[in-house]
Amino acid sequence: MIIYGVSILAFCTLSGIYLGDLIGIMIGVKSNVGGVGIAMLLLITLAHFPKKIFHIDEISQKGVIFWSAMYIPIIVAMAAKQNAVAALAAGPVALTAGILAVAFSFAMIPVLMRFSKSEDHKK
Repeated sequence: MIIYGVSILAFCTLSGIYLGDLIGIMIGVKSNVGGVGIAMLLLITLAHFPKKIFHIDEISQKGVIFWSAMYIPIIVAMAAKQNAVAALAAGPVALTAGILAVAFSFAMIPVLMRFSKSEDHKK
């Protein structure tokens, strides 16, 4: 059932927010630190190991995979928008750092493709 996907998504989101708040408190910041990332990693982990952890049937597993696929792009887009607004407000140093990070990420794609063992990528 897809409802398992929703419940696991809610668990991961709430756990990520809670852990992000705890990290913020531990380092003395009055903000959530890494909660979205923690939630995404937790969801990816749970989505790829559902039979070992949850012992759920194939339809329920598809629900978990579906919500995992929906959650990640939406959260990344929301975080990227917030980061872009904050970077523009912070000035040129933050904007330059963001542009360099994206450029470096794009430059690493061919390097990572060389390590791929798939025959599809070697054509």
